[in-house]
Formats: sequence, structure tokens, C-alpha cells
Amino acid sequence: MYNSEGYWNVVPRIKSLSFPKRGKFQVDLQDGRSVVIPISAFPSLKKVPVKERANWYLMGGGVTWDSCPEVIHVEQVLGNYANYRHET
Repeated sequence: MYNSEGYWNVVPRIKSLSFPKRGKFQVDLQDGRSVVIPISAFPSLKKVPVKERANWYLMGGGVTWDSCPEVIHVEQVLGNYANYRHET
């Protein structure tokens, strides 16, 4: 699948989302990577009721919830907009 070491030629895409620990959420990418992030980094997600957090869905290159006005994109999760874009 990879022609060189690392993830240089891989377009990251979100596969799943979970909440493994209180105050954290985990984004699993289709390429096998997982990123654990503090919920506090995303104020819009913090406002989503805990009972509703499992009801996320993909939108474009990100995830959102019915009660959330924002879409959290993969480049926000990975932290480098210059290297990652949510739509190709």
C-alpha cells in the first residue's frame, strides 16, 4: 500500500470516532492511524451532550453531530492544514 516509509502519499480519511476516556476522543483513520485528542480543543464538541456523542456522522472530510453547528475536519485533528486538506 505504501511506496515509501511513513504516510507521505496518503490522503487521511476518517474511519471512526470513539470516546475511550473522559475528556478525550479518538479518531481512527482509514490508513490505520489513531489520534487521541482532548475534547477541550474543540469547544463545539464540548457542547454536544454526552449521550449524543456516539451519534456522529461523516460530512465532507470531517465529522459532525445533529446538535453541533460545526464540522471537525481531519486537518484539525492532525494539526497541519498545509499538509492535509479535507476534500480532494
